[in-house]
Amino acid sequence: MKILLVSQYFYPENFKINDLIFSLKKKGHEITVLTGKPNYSKTTFFDGYGWKSDDFETIFDIPVYRANLFSRRSGGAIRLFLNYISFAIFALFKIKKIKGPFDVIFVYQTSPVTVGIPAVFAKKVFKAPIYFWVQDLWPESLKAAGGITNKFILGLFNSLTIWMYSNSKKILIQSNGFREYILNQGILDNKLVYYPNPTEEFYYPLTGIKEHSKFFKKNFFNIVFAGNIGEAQSFKTIIDAIALLKDFPVKIIVLGSGRYKETALDLINRNGLESHFDFLGSFQSKEMPIFFSHADALLVSLKKSKIFSLTIPAKIQSYLACGKPIIASLDGEGARIIKEAKCGVVSNAENSVFLSEKIKELMNIDKSKLHKMGINARAYYEKEFDREYLLERLESIFES
Repeated sequence: MKILLVSQYFYPENFKINDLIFSLKKKGHEITVLTGKPNYSKTTFFDGYGWKSDDFETIFDIPVYRANLFSRRSGGAIRLFLNYISFAIFALFKIKKIKGPFDVIFVYQTSPVTVGIPAVFAKKVFKAPIYFWVQDLWPESLKAAGGITNKFILGLFNSLTIWMYSNSKKILIQSNGFREYILNQGILDNKLVYYPNPTEEFYYPLTGIKEHSKFFKKNFFNIVFAGNIGEAQSFKTIIDAIALLKDFPVKIIVLGSGRYKETALDLINRNGLESHFDFLGSFQSKEMPIFFSHADALLVSLKKSKIFSLTIPAKIQSYLACGKPIIASLDGEGARIIKEAKCGVVSNAENSVFLSEKIKELMNIDKSKLHKMGINARAYYEKEFDREYLLERLESIFES
């Protein structure tokens, strides 16, 4: 099968789509990628990339066409908007350089939804159907994460989203919680297909690994938070919860970066919590299971918002796969999975008092019960999110 991936983000940026595409390539599919110059979570472009860098390269025998865009930097909402819209515009000019034909145009839609604009034009050029994989709901994401309340802007993006959905053969949703929202946008139910995020094959339980153990404090309850540190993650809730546990031996090891990091560090310093937090920066995904193996528990959090209650944070699958207890500060679908799996504790979103109580609860339970939570986590992953099954499922969706 000949597949054109349209995604604003791709390797070396660290997104789940990388492993999925590389796996499809290994299974014999012919893949071509239309993406942007890598800059996610950086103040500028990745080394070797920029406005004047080559707009074509081959990665693991996959032809990759890269469109120019304005890097995200740290310029707030305006710079982020320029980043989003510039990719959509410059990617249009790359389509004529791409060699078809294609059987499938596969859109990986995290934020922004504007990634679908070049995909619709590619559909007209290559006469191929679009399969639109929704990771974030739009325009709801603008309200929840971006703080946009202007009715004209929200209406404009709602119309744009509906136009892209209408031009798609199938709309893949990473959470069943998305279904009602998209149906209310006027999309027919027979277009929607539940397709959760698979996780990379290197996510599995590890034992006896010494690497990175120096970051974990003996006689402390060590909790790992991995991923983006942004507004959506409500990191302040975590800080406020740890402030209530200031006299307890608990430590948060943070793996990742994001726009809220400097604010978080300032808040931690002002509250005298430096000994309870360790920001280690970003690491390759393959190193995550090593860090997870040393942790007593893994932490996931989201803002209190309708849209975030509908989503399943992609890190949940990775956490489950590594067989560790999970501490969740969120509502809705993510909370449901943790409870259903019996693999940890759940606090409702943005409730720092309740979160601190749940952390204490895990700190005080018997080690054998913590171990059982980890076993439950892995068992649930194998039942609901098995990687090989999901790869075969995607192939069958494309063939339908």
